[in-house]
Amino acid sequence: MPDKHTTNTLDINDPKTWLAQHGINEVECLVPDMNGVLRGKALPAVKFLKALEDRALFLPSSAFLVSIDGRYSGSIDEGFAYSDPDMRMVPDVSTLCLAPAAPGKAYVFADAFHMDGRPWMASPRHVLSAVLDLYRQRGWRAVVAPELEFYLTAPNPDPDKPLTAPVGANGRAEGVQHPYDMAALEEFEPVIRRIYDYSAAAGLPLDTLIHESGTAQLEINFLHGDALPLADKVLLFKRLTRQAAQQCGMHATFMAKPIAAQAGSSMHLHMSVIDDAGNTLFASADDADTEMFGHFIGGLQKYVPEIMPLFAPNVNSFRRIRPNHSAPANIEWSHDNRSCGLRVPAGGRAARRLENRLPGADCNPYLAIAGSLLAGYLGVEQKLSRSAEASGNAYKIRSTLPKTLEEALDRFEACGPVRALLGEDFFQTYLRVKSVELDLFQSVVTSWERDHLLLKV
Repeated sequence: MPDKHTTNTLDINDPKTWLAQHGINEVECLVPDMNGVLRGKALPAVKFLKALEDRALFLPSSAFLVSIDGRYSGSIDEGFAYSDPDMRMVPDVSTLCLAPAAPGKAYVFADAFHMDGRPWMASPRHVLSAVLDLYRQRGWRAVVAPELEFYLTAPNPDPDKPLTAPVGANGRAEGVQHPYDMAALEEFEPVIRRIYDYSAAAGLPLDTLIHESGTAQLEINFLHGDALPLADKVLLFKRLTRQAAQQCGMHATFMAKPIAAQAGSSMHLHMSVIDDAGNTLFASADDADTEMFGHFIGGLQKYVPEIMPLFAPNVNSFRRIRPNHSAPANIEWSHDNRSCGLRVPAGGRAARRLENRLPGADCNPYLAIAGSLLAGYLGVEQKLSRSAEASGNAYKIRSTLPKTLEEALDRFEACGPVRALLGEDFFQTYLRVKSVELDLFQSVVTSWERDHLLLKV
């Protein structure tokens, strides 16, 4: 295997040499859809290099209209849906990296464009880029650091049966919680080592890993950096982790609430803003919170409840956001208080940041990051004030968040300021996909209904 610390070094002007150096004969061009599912095409390396020259790599536009169960959600414009015109896929060669589980293969993310060169603005990658452009216009740079939780589980071939913990190195499955337990973490050393090796080979900036509260629940921290590359890397991490787990006889799941009696899985998002010189805009020279930081928090407090589908995109997502279930159900803020939806972690001036604790591990990272940064941006633009700092147990504070996906979609649809900035192409596409998924879920009769209603009503 090539040196895992240098594998991903790439001269973006010379992808041909990089492919040859690493013996790549196949490239997967990846286009993230509304749910963060990686769609696209696999093609021989020679064809990939040719596509970089002639820009003749296409994908049906319906790729952005696929619901999570694989069905097409249709389009507001029926004629457009049935004609299903092609999009031009333009690979971002700066994202080219090895596919560690498949020797001879590489991954690359691609952006979608209309044939006349306009960005396909329903694309989550373009959505995040558009928000980052708002920051650039103000001379700001957003710095983010995701923390991603997930469960390792035993194989689950029957979806009607609950998930169970996998068997660890000691031959037993975890039956109780082991938060931050190093011996419990060691039980999964083979899969953890494989995850780290794969991630290093693909150039993912991983930091620390811990055993979380749930049985066989882990959390990985990413090193802080620019938003768009990190969103790419979160999706790659999910894919590589699933591959590593499967090769060790397990499943890895990023569902927000995969096990009813266990903690949910989040994607906590740490955010800071710096100027062109790299100076923080969230803390003053005397280490106090700046006025801008207060407005940024105020923006999240106002807009996050209105755009929750970006952070909780599935019916299952709302099973996680309940008080006293290891997930905040509020939009309160405080310094170093994990019962708040918005937490200011401990640290000095240079580390001043805000942690949005509401996104689930099931969110699309491009959209969760875009939504968080846009809410903060609007707070600064509109000079919104943050509330008084919460103290004590914020779980007891009445929630202003939507409690179901149905309510969340209604509020999202009506959020004019965010809708105006993200655009109708994205809003209509996202609402269409999510509305179809909600309708499909509501047509299912659950085991709870059969258990409690079948012989009693």
